[in-house]
Amino acid sequence: MENVTLKVNGMSCGHCVNAVEGSVGKLEGVKSVKVHLKEGNVDVEFNPSEVSLSKIKETIDDQGYDVE
Repeated sequence: MENVTLKVNGMSCGHCVNAVEGSVGKLEGVKSVKVHLKEGNVDVEFNPSEVSLSKIKETIDDQGYDVE
């Protein structure tokens, strides 16, 4: 498993948290995802042999948020 913290811009409310955690959490190979709204960070634990970091970033981007 690999752990990564992503800096994500544009998240401001509970809906944002649910959108990101819900969409990333559904990806095959993602074990856990936790949004830290105040910090603008998303912690993701995933299996890199099942899902790529770029796919995780793309999924967050598809929800309308900007991954740095």
